[in-house]
This record gives sequence, structure tokens and C-alpha cells, in this order.
Amino acid sequence: MQRRDLLKALPLLLPSSLAWAQADYPKAGGTIRYVVPFPPGGLTDVMARLVGQQLGTRWGVNVVIDNKPGNGGQIGAAEVAKSAGDGQTLLAITLTHAANVTLFKGKASFDFQKELRPVALLAGSPILVVVPAASPIKDFAGLIAAARGGKLNAGSSGNGTPPHLTLALFNDLMKTEVQHVPYKGGAPSMTDLIGGQLDLVFSNMPESIAHVKSGKLRALAIASSDRHPLVPDVPTTAEAGLPQLAVENWTAIMVPAATPEAAVAKLGAEVLKIMAAPEIEERARTQGFRVDARGPQAFGAYLNSEVERWAKVIAAAKISAD
Repeated sequence: MQRRDLLKALPLLLPSSLAWAQADYPKAGGTIRYVVPFPPGGLTDVMARLVGQQLGTRWGVNVVIDNKPGNGGQIGAAEVAKSAGDGQTLLAITLTHAANVTLFKGKASFDFQKELRPVALLAGSPILVVVPAASPIKDFAGLIAAARGGKLNAGSSGNGTPPHLTLALFNDLMKTEVQHVPYKGGAPSMTDLIGGQLDLVFSNMPESIAHVKSGKLRALAIASSDRHPLVPDVPTTAEAGLPQLAVENWTAIMVPAATPEAAVAKLGAEVLKIMAAPEIEERARTQGFRVDARGPQAFGAYLNSEVERWAKVIAAAKISAD
């Protein structure tokens, strides 16, 4: 076949999904529903609203943030998994959902890895290890010594959440038994930590950074290999000799599995452009995030690695969804 004939025939050879996406996606003036399976105001909600606003402006569509909290993020995820694969419904997910694959195995109403497909990783927020300002524990080495020498408790934003998982990983690595005290959200755990009812929290940074800045809490370490610009004087767990305790509560986008490949690629590419904008990176940074944008394939590989990583931690700590 002559090259010019091949070029003429190329549209006929394209997959129907690609032709569909090029012609009809996104629909100008249409509505995209962006489901956030957590309450308004949290770090996932903040990032979804930031990306949603930009996506709406760039594509000329109305992006509606739909908060569907409950059951550790499972209610909203299940709803999106059962939605039409037309590119009009997005799901915000976090590290919690990677852990939920194990926590809800045999109990969930949907198959996370089969009924949803990855679009893009957006950003991550490292876990901050915090204690009350009046705590006798002055640094991360002191925390390890205290955990090995006595009874400590640590609050979290709930069973199976990133703060809980980080505590479980710490206990596993250090062979300690710091007691877990779950709360219904990060704010109540911060209140009790400041009040001295808790010894420490492996905290989502956006939930604790203001209290660290105000002097109500002391940050012992950041669970990362790199220091964070919001707390440049706080050492990393890697600096403390524990590089395995690197945990970021990341946020990302998924869609129903039936969404055409080309629509996923187009959406993923647009999201990467949004996250690459300097003003978006700066706004994310002020919220405690570090942009770590990855497209469908790279994010999919990372998601699988996170599912495997936390499955091991959950098994070792015998964590259940109950």
C-alpha cells in the first residue's frame, strides 16, 4: 500500500474508542462529576477542587465535586465503579484505597482493581510525626527509645487510614507495640494530641502543619527521604536511619473500567498539563502537597506496588476493616 493511501485509510483503522473520544470527548458545555469519597475540606477534597476548577476552565465544561464519604472511601468508589464508562464520572482516590483492596477483600461490593482504571497520580503529602509541645520526647530517636521502653499510644484519623498504616509500619520495623487509638477523622485526633490525651500521631501533614507552626505541636520527623519546604528544619525518617518509613498519602484519579482508552489518555494528558503549571504546583505546596504527576501507565504500576506494599503491612499488623 502506498504511503498516501495508508494515510487516507488510517481513520478507518483507528479503534472505535479513539474515534469516539476525538469526536465527542469532552462534550463542550457538558458536566463532569468528580466524586470525592471523603468529606469536604480534607486534603483529597482540596486537591480535587483545585484540579476540577482547572479542568473545567481548560475544557469548557462544568466540573461538579460530589462528596460521597463513608466506609473508608468505599461508598464513593463503589458508586463510580458502577457508573457508565463515558468519561463523565471521575473518582478521587488515595493511599487508603490501595489499603482497602486488602482490608475489604471478600467484603466489598465491587472489585477495585477490575472495575476501575487509573488515569493520573496528582500529588503526595508525606506523613508528619508529631507530639504535644510539652512532650518529653524531643526527637525521633527519643520516640524510638520511648516506644521500646514503655507504653505509648498514637491516634489516627481512623482504622486503616494512612496515619494508622504508618503506625503499623513503625511498630513492625521497630518491633514495638505503640497502641493505636482510632478517631473519626484527623481533627479530633489533633485536639486530643494537643490536649495531652495522646502521646503522638503519625499525621497527614495538612491536618497538623498549622499546629506545628503555632507551637502547639512538635514535629519529630517527616516520613520521607527528602525534607519538605513547609518544615525545612524537620529531619526525615531516612536521616534518622529508617528509610523504610517513607509514607506519602497520595491522591489520584480513576474512572470506570469501561471508559475508552483514548478518553483515559486524553484526560490523563490534560491532568498532567494542569499539574505541571507553576501556579498549581505552588498552590499544592501551600497545602502540604508535593506534585508527583504520572499518567495512566506509570500511575497504574505505582498503584499496584502500593497495594502490594500495604497488604504486607496489614497482614503483619493483623489490621481489619472493622
